[in-house]
Amino acid sequence: MLIDAPKGLKDVVVTTTLIGDVNGAAGYYHYREHDAIELARTRSFEDVWFLFAEGRLPNPDEAAEFAARAAELRALPAAISEVLPSIARSGCTALAGLRTALSMVPSQPMWDAPMSTRKADALKVSAMTPTILAALHRIKHGLDPVNPRVDLSTSANWLYMLTGQEPSTWTSRAVEQYLIATVDHGFNASTFTARVVASAGADVVSAVTAAIGTFSGPLHGGAPDRALEALDLIGSPDNIDAWVRERIEQGDRIMGFGHAVYKTEDPRARLLREIAQEHPTGLTDFAVTVERRVTELLAELKPGRQLYANVEFYAGVVMEQCGIPREMFTPTFACSRVIGWCANALEQSEDTKIIRPVARYTGPEPRITHLHVTEPRITEPGSA
Repeated sequence: MLIDAPKGLKDVVVTTTLIGDVNGAAGYYHYREHDAIELARTRSFEDVWFLFAEGRLPNPDEAAEFAARAAELRALPAAISEVLPSIARSGCTALAGLRTALSMVPSQPMWDAPMSTRKADALKVSAMTPTILAALHRIKHGLDPVNPRVDLSTSANWLYMLTGQEPSTWTSRAVEQYLIATVDHGFNASTFTARVVASAGADVVSAVTAAIGTFSGPLHGGAPDRALEALDLIGSPDNIDAWVRERIEQGDRIMGFGHAVYKTEDPRARLLREIAQEHPTGLTDFAVTVERRVTELLAELKPGRQLYANVEFYAGVVMEQCGIPREMFTPTFACSRVIGWCANALEQSEDTKIIRPVARYTGPEPRITHLHVTEPRITEPGSA
């Protein structure tokens, strides 16, 4: 019996997970039993990475050992470093280049690999991702790649590899909190993609590269820079109303507003607004003004829709404050989300059932002239 699912599989439960969940009605999400925003306020990125890898938060000794092990894996093999110039100069985006480079990382099919090997592959892929992205960006702009440093945290090292300068304590922590808040977020499209690939018994790298392809879409991970571009187009508070009304009349989406799950304020947007206001700039003040007025206009023009600022709106503001180039906003997002993809892929790999839905055919009637019906062959007892 076929079951018709709603468009986009909305509200369809396809599996169970221990990793985390999103409560859109209440406006919060969690990693395991821990409030994700509270983790962003109180823990290091490496602690949260350990949580996704091992299912619990580390003690101090475990935290130090894990951070050191992850840092050692940041360096790229020579074979990958050698192809980065060709990838960077091909004209592809950073995420497309990441897909290409990561596909060269050796990774064993999860179907017949022990969990220790799957975890090692996941750690390796997650540690290399920022190094690849930073190198591709610098080469594209005529700069030499900056080698990773093992003495820096993940967030500080990311900024260092991008800019060539050691970041301030504030910028490093601001980016770290953003990374923690974006490691995972329910069964979003890229996470589901990673799990579909993992369900086939494929390797961790294949699951991650497939997820990156989904993540690159503007309706998913590719919106922080677009939200900031909207602020540029508005220009001043006097233009907010006219700009929003024109977008609504044309049926355009207001980038940085609305979410498929949240019916309240996105808790990640609230966190990032607070971070941005710690070091206020003209951009910060303007963003707050725009958020307030756009929310009012959306309530007026789209009554009952409950549209608020989402994570992309203030993510762009914070990353701009921290000196991250706009073209690297979404790749920064990928530096954290890769850990969530890996955790979901590994969890899915423990289920031996491949994800295999069906589609209902609605095209023209097939022109069938004959059917091939094969009678079952009966094996006589004792003939095997």
